[in-house]
Amino acid sequence: MSDVRFDGRVAAVTGGGGGMGRAFALDLAARGARVAVCGRRPEPIAETVALIEAGGGEALAVPCDVRDPAQVDAFFAACSERFGAADLLVNNAAGNFICPAIDLSPNGWNAVISIVLNGSFLCSRAFAQHYREAGHERGSIVSVIATYAWTGNAGTAHSAAAKAGVQNLMMTLAVEWAPLGIRCNSIAPGPILTPGATENLFPTEEIQAAMSARIPAGRLGTLDDVVAATRFLLSDDSSYVTGSTLTLDGGGWLPRGMFAS
Repeated sequence: MSDVRFDGRVAAVTGGGGGMGRAFALDLAARGARVAVCGRRPEPIAETVALIEAGGGEALAVPCDVRDPAQVDAFFAACSERFGAADLLVNNAAGNFICPAIDLSPNGWNAVISIVLNGSFLCSRAFAQHYREAGHERGSIVSVIATYAWTGNAGTAHSAAAKAGVQNLMMTLAVEWAPLGIRCNSIAPGPILTPGATENLFPTEEIQAAMSARIPAGRLGTLDDVVAATRFLLSDDSSYVTGSTLTLDGGGWLPRGMFAS
């Protein structure tokens, strides 16, 4: 799929100021899409746009808190005004922290639910409204979740519940929006070597080696892994794929049976 192109397409990427979000935006722009990125802090998304423009692409940065319907609507309106209505969307914006459920405050719960689940719904809805108004006939949404949406994981009650909700949201929207030509899928990465995740979750080679030993593929994931999978789901190569979740964890969630070592 290295020859996939998105010429003439308009992509919106939430949480586009770094990590996976920036990687998605850069890849889409390098393959011909005009890209609108949003994030809560203006400086990181401006840096993403600068990188895209330095490579000859076209991009727009709009500060946006995906929890706020008015800001979400303004983001997609700005995209439509600059490039035309988006026909590709990556729901990447997220918030998370590790906390035992028994100690999780209502504010902490609400914050993660609002960003991950509510934000994915608000962005998907605004995307579809602008898409329909523009008369587009083919579109694709990819939402980023995680394998613990269905396996469970200590300390992630808020995030796991939110991401499980997003997974079902994509399945539901896949059914509702198929007549509009919009496909809706999810990716579920396992541990991925991004600057933020590496620094906060597995900062040493010893930790990384221990985590890799528990993964059948024997390694942690990379941004290239995640970008390639997302590119596939956004592209016409997956034109008959909707309502699905593509797991990107080297088989890490699988060895859970009674004979697992």
